[in-house]
Amino acid sequence: MKDNRPPYRSPWAWVPSLYLAEGIPYVMVMTVSVVLYKRLGISNTDIALYTSWLYLPWVIKPFWSPFVDMFRTKRFWIVAMQLFIGASLACVALTIPLSGFFRYTLAVFWIMAFSSATHDIAADGFYMLGLKEYQQAAFIGVRSMFYRIAMIAAQGALVVLAGYLEGRSASIASAWSVTFFVTAAFFLAFFVYHFFILPFPAADRPAPRDESRSFFHGFLNTFALFFRKKEIMAVIAFLLFYRFAEAQLVKMVAPFLLDPRSAGGLGLSTAEVGVVYGTVGVLMLVLGGILGGYVISRKGLRFWLWIMVFVMHLPDLAFVYLSWAMPENLSIITFAVALEQFGYGFGFTAYSLFMIMVSEGEHKTVHYAVCTGFMALGMMIPGMFSGWLQEQLGYQNFFLWIVISTVPGFIVPALVRIDPDFGKRRRGS
Repeated sequence: MKDNRPPYRSPWAWVPSLYLAEGIPYVMVMTVSVVLYKRLGISNTDIALYTSWLYLPWVIKPFWSPFVDMFRTKRFWIVAMQLFIGASLACVALTIPLSGFFRYTLAVFWIMAFSSATHDIAADGFYMLGLKEYQQAAFIGVRSMFYRIAMIAAQGALVVLAGYLEGRSASIASAWSVTFFVTAAFFLAFFVYHFFILPFPAADRPAPRDESRSFFHGFLNTFALFFRKKEIMAVIAFLLFYRFAEAQLVKMVAPFLLDPRSAGGLGLSTAEVGVVYGTVGVLMLVLGGILGGYVISRKGLRFWLWIMVFVMHLPDLAFVYLSWAMPENLSIITFAVALEQFGYGFGFTAYSLFMIMVSEGEHKTVHYAVCTGFMALGMMIPGMFSGWLQEQLGYQNFFLWIVISTVPGFIVPALVRIDPDFGKRRRGS
C-alpha cells in the first residue's frame, strides 16, 4: 500500500511555528508563573523556591533524551507534547480560582515543564531530520528569531492581556484564568496545525537498539566521557557560577516591579510589567545577544570573554539604583531594566559559545545536553533561596547582595582555557 504521507514540506510551513511552540511553555513556566503568583498574593520566598524547582526537568533532560530517540518518532513526541502542554495550560486556568490554587497549579506547571523539556528534545532533533544540511544552516536564524518572538508573546503580550483583564474583571484570579484559557486555545491550535502540517521524514524513526548490550550501556559510556574532559572541574564551575547573580536576580525582578512602594517595590501594574520587562526588556535581551554573537564572530570568544563578563554583571547596579532612588517616571524604570537585560543578553553569548566549545567532539549532541543540564542547575539552586533572602534583607540590601554575588562570575572565567580562534569567523567562510 502506497504511503501518501509527505516526507518533505517547505521549512517556512513549520519551522517558525515549531519554535514558537517551543518557546511559549518555557516562558510560561519560568517567568509568567512568577507574575501570576505575585498577583495572587504568594510570598517572594515561596515564589522563588517553588518556581525554581520547575527547572528540574531541564536539569535532568539529558537522562531521558535517549528514550525520545529510542521510542516512536520525533514527530510523534512533538505532537503529543503539544497536546499535553495545551491541556496543562487549560488545567492551570481551571485551578487558579480554587482555594488550593498554589499547590494545584504548581503540580500542573511541573507536568508542563516536563512536557516542554521533552518537546525541546524532539523539536531540535526533528529540525535536523526534516531539513537538508544547507537548510539547517539557512534557518538557524529563523528558529532563533521565532523563539524570541515566543518570549515576547508570553512574557509581554500575555502579561499585558492579564493586566487589561484585571482592570475589567471582578477578580485577579478570573483575569488570569481567562488569560491561561486563551493561551491553551492558542497552543491547542499548534497541536492541530502540526498534526497535519509536519512532514514525515524518512530518517525520523526510532534509533536502533543493540539487544546484545545493556540498554543504557552506550549512553552511559558517552555520558561518562564528558566528565573525562580536560579541566572538567573548571568547566563545571564555569557552567554553575557564571550566572550566579543573575539566577537570583531574575526571580525577583517581577516581584520588585509589582510590589507596592510601601513594601520597597516600584508599584507597577501588571500591564506595565508586561511592557517594561516582558516586551522592552526581552527586545533588549535579544539585541544584546545578537550584538554579542556578531562581535565574537569578528575576534573570537577569548578576546571578548572578559568584556562580556563586565558588561553582563555591572548593569546589575541598575536595580540598586531603582531600589534606592525609587523613581516614579516609567521611562527611567524602563531604561534601567532595558540596560540590565541588554547586558545580560550580551554576556550570555559568551556562556552559550562556551557550551558549544566544551561539547566539541564525537559526542557533541549528548555533551551539549549535559552542559544545558548544568546550565539549568546553575539557575535552579540560587533561585531557590533568592526569595527568602530578599524577604530577610529587603529589596535595597538584596540588590546590593546581587552585586556582591557577581564575584563568582568574575572568578570562574579565569579558571577556563579558551582557544584563541574559537568562535572567530575564518576568512572566506
